[in-house]
Amino acid sequence: MATTADIRNGLCIEFNNDLYTIVEFQHVKPGKGGAFVRTKLKNLKTGKVIPNTFNSGARIEIARVERRAFQFLYKDDMGYNFMNNETFEQVTLDESLVPTPELLKEGQGVEMLIHAETETPLTCDMPAFIELEITYTEPGFKGDTSTNAMKPATVETGAVIQVPLFVNQGDRIKIDTRNSTYV
Repeated sequence: MATTADIRNGLCIEFNNDLYTIVEFQHVKPGKGGAFVRTKLKNLKTGKVIPNTFNSGARIEIARVERRAFQFLYKDDMGYNFMNNETFEQVTLDESLVPTPELLKEGQGVEMLIHAETETPLTCDMPAFIELEITYTEPGFKGDTSTNAMKPATVETGAVIQVPLFVNQGDRIKIDTRNSTYV
């Protein structure tokens, strides 16, 4: 058992019979009364962020979680299939656990948060930036616009991304996976 002194950002705790990660915390010592810790907790199953206040010195249950490297293999009717890079075991995830499935390319590496006691995957984190090739886009013409004009482009995974006019078919572009935008 740990106390509120052990709270830090990213710590995974068991709270109300569920797993939460600490997004933000603040230790408050008012002039009158006891100290407390104000936190924002993110539910690992639903993604919902809730505020909670712990009294200073209160006991918290820390959950054992591990970050492991996985590789995306393929998608089928059961979900998205990944392989552990160390043990070569395969794991199938539901689409709701994959943040931007339309940008997943076969063989791409991801990082998963695994509950150590039950060996169940909790989250799947893609790299912040990936490079993909453009398979189709309309040609852009000089002088079509006065400011930042964008056009749709289809990348090799089938996702459609807005790109500048100078980008052509066959080019490799860098994509921010957090919001699926051209970088």
